[in-house]
Amino acid sequence: MSTTQEANTATLPAPSKAQPRPRSDTRPKPQPPYAVVLHNDEVNGIDYVVRTIRKVFGYGMTKAIWLTLKAHTTGRSHLWTGHKEHAEFKADQMKSCGPDPFMKRKGALPLRVTIEPLPSE
Repeated sequence: MSTTQEANTATLPAPSKAQPRPRSDTRPKPQPPYAVVLHNDEVNGIDYVVRTIRKVFGYGMTKAIWLTLKAHTTGRSHLWTGHKEHAEFKADQMKSCGPDPFMKRKGALPLRVTIEPLPSE
């Protein structure tokens, strides 16, 4: 080994042992899931509600009928669960479909859909 190589090696800093950093939990907490809830509607037709659910959520006929009948018999039905922003978007899509065109003359309004946080586990 030559003297220049020895000199270069001597000037290199010794590898330092990394001190562990104190851990601060700055990660965001996960948001609670939200549910899109369909409320019973006595004016809009069941076939219109089923078509709207299928259009907005992409569900099959059986699931859409089941969700519609659940809202009709119990007063409400959870259509979808997810992040708040997406739930708001889905609820707005349902409302923007408007009332059943065949029931407007009977006073039909857009479907009543809300979002609500689900209890954290």
